[in-house]
Amino acid sequence: MAHPPLDSTVKRVRFIPSNIEVEVDGNTEIFDAIQSADLPIASSCGAQGACGKCGVRILSGSVSEHTPREVRLKKANRVDPNLRLSCLIYAESDLIITTDYW
Repeated sequence: MAHPPLDSTVKRVRFIPSNIEVEVDGNTEIFDAIQSADLPIASSCGAQGACGKCGVRILSGSVSEHTPREVRLKKANRVDPNLRLSCLIYAESDLIITTDYW
């Protein structure tokens, strides 16, 4: 798992197309934000940063930078380079997010 950025500032995360919105702090993995919104998110590793299935598309806002681990996992699992692995990223601002299966 990536280490949280130690940011307690509240951010709003909106999920498209459902328009469900949750508030999280910068220490919350996006995977957990998705689960708190009761939306489905793929994962065969239990959000341990191993399977590469939890890819999301950031439509608006900013998240933590790619780590070498995320880059390696995306390449090994043939994940679209435009997707981010939700179990390894944190909100740096308000976000709008989607996946191909929502």
